[in-house]
Parts: sequence; C-alpha cells; structure tokens
Amino acid sequence: MPDSISQWFKSFIPPKNNVDRFERMRSCAGSLFGILLVGLVSYAILPHEAKTIWLIAPMGASAVLLFAVPSSPLAQPWSIIGGNLSAALIGITCARLVEEPALAAALAISLAIGAMFFLRCLHPPSGAVALTAVLGGPVVHEMGYRFVLSPVGLNSVLLLLAALFFNNASGRRYPHAQQSAAPHPHQTRDELPITRLGFSHEDLDEVLKSYNQVIDIGRDDLEEIFLQTEMRAYHRRFGETRCETVMSRDVVAVEFATSLDEAWGLLQRHRLRALPVVSRARHVIGIVSRSDFLEHAGAEVHTGLAGQLRKLLHRVPFMHSDKPEVVGQIMSAPVISAGVDTPLLELVPRMAEGLHQIPVLDAEGKLAGMLTQSDMIAALYEKNLAAARGAPAGGLRGAA
Repeated sequence: MPDSISQWFKSFIPPKNNVDRFERMRSCAGSLFGILLVGLVSYAILPHEAKTIWLIAPMGASAVLLFAVPSSPLAQPWSIIGGNLSAALIGITCARLVEEPALAAALAISLAIGAMFFLRCLHPPSGAVALTAVLGGPVVHEMGYRFVLSPVGLNSVLLLLAALFFNNASGRRYPHAQQSAAPHPHQTRDELPITRLGFSHEDLDEVLKSYNQVIDIGRDDLEEIFLQTEMRAYHRRFGETRCETVMSRDVVAVEFATSLDEAWGLLQRHRLRALPVVSRARHVIGIVSRSDFLEHAGAEVHTGLAGQLRKLLHRVPFMHSDKPEVVGQIMSAPVISAGVDTPLLELVPRMAEGLHQIPVLDAEGKLAGMLTQSDMIAALYEKNLAAARGAPAGGLRGAA
C-alpha cells in the first residue's frame, strides 16, 4: 500500500522537459516582444480614459501558446482570433441575460467551449476571455459588445501579428498548418511504398478517432514523430550504414557546357538513368536524366520519339537557335544530395518517393559518389540478411 501511494504521488511530478536552452530563451523573448507590442500599440490607439481597458489578462495565456508551443493546434491564427472573439461575444451575452454572476460565468465558459468546438477554434485562454466578460466589473459591463472588438479583437490581432513575425524570423514554421501529403510521382491509386510498408494516414486517423480526446499536437507532427521513432529503432537494431560505404565512386559526370549529344551518348554507353552536372571545381550544380531529354524533345507520346530525339541532339551550326544545345539548358536544379556521412536509412523515404539516384558530396561539397536505388536495395538486403544470421554485415559494395 505505501508503495502504491508513493507511485500515485510521483505521478503528479511532470517528466523532464526535452526542450533545449535556446528554445526556452526564444519562447521567453517572444512573449516579451509580443506582450510589449500589444500593450504599447493598444495604449497608443485606444483613448486614455479611466473606463478604457487597453490590455486584458487572457493575452498572457495566449502568449504562452503562441510563443512557447506555436506548433500546437490550439495556437494557430484561427484559434486565437475565432476563439477569443466568440468567447467574448458569448460572455457579454451571458452577463446581460443572467443576473447571478456564478451561473453566468459557468454558462459563458460552457457555451464558449461548445462554440469553439463547433467553429474549430479551440483556444484555452478564450475561457478566461469569457470569464472576464462576465466578472470584469462595471467597466466591462458598461462597454457592452464594444468589449468584443476592443480590447479583445485588437489585442488578439496584434498578438497574432507579433507571433507571425517573431516565430518566422527566429526560424519556426508559423502558422503551423498541416503539411499536405507527398505527391504521388506515378499518379496511381497505390500509396507510396514507404506508406504501404508502415502505418498509413488512415491508420493514424482511425487511432486518433478511437482515442476520442483533443491532442495538443498537430497530426502531421505526430506522424513525423512516429516515423522518426521507427527510424531510431531500426538504427538501434541494425546499426548505421553510411552513404560512403555503399555509394558508387567512379561517377560519370558532365559539365554545364557538355553538348546534348555527348551527354546522351554517355547515358546510353554506361546504361545510366541520370548524370550529375558539375562545375570545374566538382560542385554539383544540377542533374540531367533521360526524362529531361524526353521532356525537352517534346516526346510525351511515343509517336515520332526517335525523330524528336534526333532533332534535339542535332546541333544547329552557324546560327542562333532557341533549341537547347548543352546540358545546362535542360538539367534539373537544385539537386537533392546527401553527405558521405549521411546514414543510408535517412534516404529511404526520398528513394521511395520516386528519386532514382542521389549525388553524394564530401566535406567540401564536391561530388564524391552516386547513390542509386540498386545500391540502396543491395545494402538493405545485406544488412537484413546479416541480422537474420546473427552476424555483422560487412563488405558492402556500391552498385554499378
């Protein structure tokens, strides 16, 4: 019994915060900037009278959300604007219709929560706004519905503008809207391989639906956390194979001014899908693939494919032409690349989304190798085979 009581009391102790010192300082600085801006601007705009309220206390709670947890669904722009305005409107209405303050306050908060659920703008500080509208005293009651626009509306808009500026200026993504799903490169009904083999969006939606509680984290963030957790678990089980271990090192590359016919010949001769385009210092500036040639040849259909390619590859002598003549005119840029020390598993989602090859760069940013889907498959196969046999995987070779 004493142990169970001790465990029960320990459950009240929150776990250690994993946020680093910089993030904590950024949250504090953002709140200082936001509330100071709201206070000064509101004081300058609103009339200086004894009956004028220029800053309301619930803005402090809103500042905690907007600057300390800006990725929360409860901290998004529509949450603060819609939540605070609807709560203020409901609070003033309840204060006018219900004489008993305690009953009016309870009704205001209850109806405000219902309205925020309905309008999809749940914002916890809005409960304090509704309570302020009921219990704010004679000054608030005399203001009536003007309280909704000023100070509530004015304070909310100013704090939102401060959050938009500060969060984005300090490197945060705000508003933290849910990211759209990765486009399907093949335009078919099948999910991407990375989704087919792991949990799907529908799986996560069903679990969240059965959980049936408001979760203070965005759905896309939750999904990303699960994926990163799976990746770390895989690293722990199978170790880390890095790009330099499996990449192809004898890379066939071209320069910007390489002629199209020469580049096409290299693709054909070496049976490659793409060629990295490098500067004279071996920095990757683009990539040219077979699909780039077909696209610029106007060969979306099979009719006349050979003839269209011959026209593209044939140089036009002694005269200016709008037709592409060199690789730099048809290459794709910028290029998704990896470092020699990049763990192979970090690139699996990229390959699964449709990339066939990724240039690998050394510490100086120069081309060091090429990682292809063949290299990836061979490395992962050998890793899993070695794990099944209970022996360390070794001798991984880059695929040609």
